[in-house]
Amino acid sequence: MTRPIDRRTFLTTSTATLVGAGVALRGQTASAQILGANDRVRVGVIGTGRQGTSDMRNHMSLPGVEIAAICDVYGTNLAKAAALVPSAQQHKDFREILDRTDIDAVIVGTPDHWHPLVTVMACQAGKDVYVEKPTSVAIDEGRKMVEAARKYKRVVQVGTQQRSAAHFRKTVDLVGSGRLGRISMVRCWNANNQSPEGFGNPPDGTPPADLDWDMWLGPAPKVPFNPNRFGVYPDAWSYFRYFWDYAGGMMTDWGVHLIDIVHWAMKVDAPLAVSAVGGKLAIDDNRETPDTIVASYQYPGFIMIYENRSGNSREINGHGYGIEFYGTDGTLFVDRSGLEIVPEKRRIEGTTSSGTQSSETMNRTEPLTLESTKDNPTHAQNFIACVKSRELPICDIEVGHRSSSAAILGNLAYRTGASLKWDARRERVEGNDKAGGMLDREYRSPWKLTV
Repeated sequence: MTRPIDRRTFLTTSTATLVGAGVALRGQTASAQILGANDRVRVGVIGTGRQGTSDMRNHMSLPGVEIAAICDVYGTNLAKAAALVPSAQQHKDFREILDRTDIDAVIVGTPDHWHPLVTVMACQAGKDVYVEKPTSVAIDEGRKMVEAARKYKRVVQVGTQQRSAAHFRKTVDLVGSGRLGRISMVRCWNANNQSPEGFGNPPDGTPPADLDWDMWLGPAPKVPFNPNRFGVYPDAWSYFRYFWDYAGGMMTDWGVHLIDIVHWAMKVDAPLAVSAVGGKLAIDDNRETPDTIVASYQYPGFIMIYENRSGNSREINGHGYGIEFYGTDGTLFVDRSGLEIVPEKRRIEGTTSSGTQSSETMNRTEPLTLESTKDNPTHAQNFIACVKSRELPICDIEVGHRSSSAAILGNLAYRTGASLKWDARRERVEGNDKAGGMLDREYRSPWKLTV
């Protein structure tokens, strides 16, 4: 990673213009196929674990989409994906998919530390990209992803799929309507209980026979195989998310989903300052990221708090996770099940009016279908439509990068033990060399991230 980041692209485009309706990516690279509205989109899936397979299912359910290739360095995952799409050609090296001229777009469902490199290389190969969140492990990597999308004129959608749910769009409209009054604080949280053992402390050992461990590590430092670093077990979550080399714990796994909605609703794209406290306080396993963390963000006109605790599952206001917008006239709660508004209690002529009597809810009681969401496409549907139209998707890489950056900043504040001032225009930490040095990360040879 020897090339400095060129920030001219950032300085000449804003989030507002990027996400505006009808904005199109002008021009195409020589290697890109121009698709018509009725053309079949041939997709390659890179990373066929839990999330990659879920993304694959979402895309293969769409009319006019063909899963033409699948890739994974773990043979067990590859075999499971092949059972779902027997016609797809199997690969163990993602570069083979990028070299194929018959592939229009790729889904990047790899562990987080691979997201930037695969996305940038896919853009260079003339492929459009659906990449899972968070966009990156380090903020400068995410900026390079934006630069690659713009330089090679690629559609890049980030997998913060809540943006494509009707009730989250309704949340944005309600917050923007002024109905809640002046919003001075927003709270986001995840609560669960994994104590006391958590994921356990398995010793280093030999990787499974059908896993290319060195390729799985890729640009990350070379370390012995450990079951938790790899983190693939039957009916288990991906534990790699709790090691700094590959991800950022709950802050970037779940926090980015919640922060993304806050940014959207409050019409912001970056904090002014961030501080955080936490630690491994409840669980005795070999994870590196905190099991307990509270991060406070200063934005223009309001503050946001994100908290996660993995040693106690008591819900907040009856919910194990979610977002609450606190306004002078009411509170709005939203999660993936629906939303609720509770007006403020007001003292009028010596009496107190209860807001709960006039509260309202909007619950999504059944899954959104393609037929019922023509005006609110699913995330995958939006991506495929943009592959054909060349418009920017609902969570364009610039938007996803900004939401991911806020989550990463929360981790940097925790890891440095400092309150960080953030220069969003330059994407630099002010007055803290330690945090500034963590905005990028060194890639293990021979991997390099260049745009």
